[in-house]
Amino acid sequence: MAETVYEERMGDSDALAWTIERDPLLRSTIVAAWVLDRLPDSERLQAKIGETASHVPRLRQRVVEDPLGVAPPRWQEDTQFELDYHLRRVGAPGKGTRADLLRLAEPIAMQAFDRDRPLWEMTLVEGLEGGRAGVILKIHHAMSDGVGLVRMTAGLVERSAEPGRAAEAGPSEPPAPAPDPWHPLDETLEALRYQAARRVEQGRTAAGAVMQGLSRLVRGPRSALQDAAEVAASAGRLLAPASQPLSPLMTGRSPRVRLHAFGRPLNALKNAGKAVNGTVNDAFVAGVTGGMRLYHEQGGVVPAELRMSMPINLRHGEKGRKAGNQFAPVRFPVPVEVSSPLERMREIRRRISAERSEPSLPALDVIAGALGRLPDAAVTSAFGGMMKTVDFVTSNVPGPPFPVWMAGARILEMLPFGPLSGAAANITLFSYDGTVQVGITSDRAAIPDAQAFAGCLEDGMDEVLALG
Repeated sequence: MAETVYEERMGDSDALAWTIERDPLLRSTIVAAWVLDRLPDSERLQAKIGETASHVPRLRQRVVEDPLGVAPPRWQEDTQFELDYHLRRVGAPGKGTRADLLRLAEPIAMQAFDRDRPLWEMTLVEGLEGGRAGVILKIHHAMSDGVGLVRMTAGLVERSAEPGRAAEAGPSEPPAPAPDPWHPLDETLEALRYQAARRVEQGRTAAGAVMQGLSRLVRGPRSALQDAAEVAASAGRLLAPASQPLSPLMTGRSPRVRLHAFGRPLNALKNAGKAVNGTVNDAFVAGVTGGMRLYHEQGGVVPAELRMSMPINLRHGEKGRKAGNQFAPVRFPVPVEVSSPLERMREIRRRISAERSEPSLPALDVIAGALGRLPDAAVTSAFGGMMKTVDFVTSNVPGPPFPVWMAGARILEMLPFGPLSGAAANITLFSYDGTVQVGITSDRAAIPDAQAFAGCLEDGMDEVLALG
């Protein structure tokens, strides 16, 4: 895998995630809960985290905004970085069940980050039932998306229980950062220089696009005009405003969450997808929408469609090497009242394929940059108006296809929990060692009976798995 490129400033999509969380309902916190077969070795764990932090700059950097807000925020080495602040140890609550672990993770997921420190935390949970242990990892979405998070944390896990070279060398701390020489005036001047240079680069890109467009216009005027119209129409579809959620039940919104999780065999989901010549993701989304139908049936009303948001991966070529968010969030209605899991999956596959083909997807980062130049309150209001009308979010993140260990302890489960960011629920799939781990984040105001909701999602997934 090519070496990751860590740029000095946030990308426009990263900056947007950072800005809009001024509204607590739009916080974009990613949480992972790992269940280990035993307590990891303390010294080896400290060494492993220190080694990873020394190779992943984002784990040692804090966010600095320029006074005028003319450029995206800058990543700066935290001169007060303390590994012990980011690594916490607690005892398991209750009887130490997996459910108890998730109850402990809920307030962690709800809490905002200290904006003066690097945007991550890890909590080691001792005393789970059966001699097991837990890890709760939390990062800010401005640092990375789910795929990037897997890359960033790859250094924390090992392919066997045996210690690696870093552990044999003993505990290590990341290098101490040099004092930051920047002053407010320097910050402002550098931000102005950065923005001026970027405008020049964007101008060159735009000029090249104009010349290419003129050339195409001369060669085929009808085709060129049609393409331009399609891109404009595509952008309109992706950014179309909505007044309210489509669900008549899941209408409330709050910063309070519930976490649930379940697992299923990966091959069963693959085989289900093959029933329509589809993918694991097609089967996954069909299972989730089936669960939504069951939940709404319990509530006495089933809408024809619900509005779903889903990230489209844009990690291709040189762009894929950059740290940060490399995805386009798309919103579109999915069928819910279709009772046949086969027909539902077939229709979902068709709609997802159409969304992946939207011609404006590569331009969404440019659109995010344009929005980022608006006042923070305007950006937050505009995006909040769109995101709070999303009924649910689905995300599919590939993980290790083999078992991994953490400081001598085997990781049994890797449970993913994506941010609500204004939606009623987020359902994230993470594949690990032949299984799919499905993490459910639900808004307590939208879904008061989170346990029943999670049960419906499990039943909906099993409907689809039966096809395989």
